[in-house]
Amino acid sequence: MLIIHLIILAIVQGLTEFIPVSSSAHLILAPVILGWEDQGTAIDIAAHIGSLGAVLIYFRQETAMLFRGGIDTLAFKQSDDRKLFLFLAVGTIPLVLTGVVLALTGASDVLRDPKIIAAASIIFGIVLYIADRRPTENEKLPSTWKSVMTIGVAQAIATIPGTSRSGITITAARWLGFTREAAARFSMLMAIPAIIASGAYIGVDFVKEGGTAELMPMFVVALFSFVAAYLAIVLFLRFAQKISFTPFVIYRIVLGLLIFTMLS
Repeated sequence: MLIIHLIILAIVQGLTEFIPVSSSAHLILAPVILGWEDQGTAIDIAAHIGSLGAVLIYFRQETAMLFRGGIDTLAFKQSDDRKLFLFLAVGTIPLVLTGVVLALTGASDVLRDPKIIAAASIIFGIVLYIADRRPTENEKLPSTWKSVMTIGVAQAIATIPGTSRSGITITAARWLGFTREAAARFSMLMAIPAIIASGAYIGVDFVKEGGTAELMPMFVVALFSFVAAYLAIVLFLRFAQKISFTPFVIYRIVLGLLIFTMLS
């Protein structure tokens, strides 16, 4: 694959990972629409590394809390750091279990159908719009097991390409009454274990397939994915403080309709 193609895919991954428009849908559709060859597992891993680096550095205080929380968990020590670590870890379990089931049954390949992606983009865009209209009751991050597990279960739906992991977690948080900014921030924090789990799964497949990788293309992809993701995080959080998520809803609906039109 040409280096310019890899850069474009890296930017697409970085820009769409943390906003409610489905990065997986864009990565699946981009090569198909543009007639490019599949980017390969190694490039997917590099793109995930770039996005993960962006969220870890932007939320460096929370990242430090998670590191300390992991240590406190192993030491059976009660602390706020441990609570955050367990919230994110347990909240990711539904996503991981659903992903494993879909992978073992082969359903994950079936769900990559462009028609399913288009339908998910439209349907869950509308659901986001409805949730975003609900009154705000809480300006802080979700801090109860009930709210965390509700968002975690919702996140499992993101195994359907086109749903958007960030979109469905923001939807759940807004439905629970959290502000747009709080919903967006918690969604990004939940992305940390989600990206690690996804990257690990892709990595295992890569090793099983006996794949080899060229370091330079991977470095380029990781770099551009990192820059794009970091900018997306900064801009989206500012966006969430000022206006609704309606522009993203409109984008999702238009995207879904365009896909259906192209398939007809």
